[in-house]
Amino acid sequence: MSASRLSASRLLPARLLASLALTLGLTASLSVVTTLGPTTPGASAMVSAVTANSAADWARSRRGDPYSYGAVGPGRFDCSGLTRWAYAHVGKVLPHSSSGQVASTRRVSRAQARRGDLVFFSSGGYVYHVGIYAGGGYVWHAPYSGTRVRKERIWTSNVFFGRVR
Repeated sequence: MSASRLSASRLLPARLLASLALTLGLTASLSVVTTLGPTTPGASAMVSAVTANSAADWARSRRGDPYSYGAVGPGRFDCSGLTRWAYAHVGKVLPHSSSGQVASTRRVSRAQARRGDLVFFSSGGYVYHVGIYAGGGYVWHAPYSGTRVRKERIWTSNVFFGRVR
């Protein structure tokens, strides 16, 4: 069988698996989808969507954990510690600072933002906070001392979105 026929024959099951995983909120098929690699047209975009969705699920799993400056989990987090921890569970390495995580992403517009993208909060050109987009204008984040990991409506227009590479 030619490489192009093999690639096309493997693409349909990958799309079905990714679609099923996203629909059911499952992450078990991630390893199956990732075996396709970038040689299959569209596969890297599918893997990215599944990976981002899974990272959002990992962040959600920490709901209620206390904020602690400099903490990276699993029981306490600061903002970038939470995003770093969630993405580590899906095989992505992020630095432990909100401004450092900007460099690990590709900027996307608010209209293109999808669940699992990073949300960067900025003031005067300085990134001071990061969370994981939950969709629908909400973010999973570890806000500040005395609070707990929670899902909250994005409260400012001074944000931008980044898709983890």
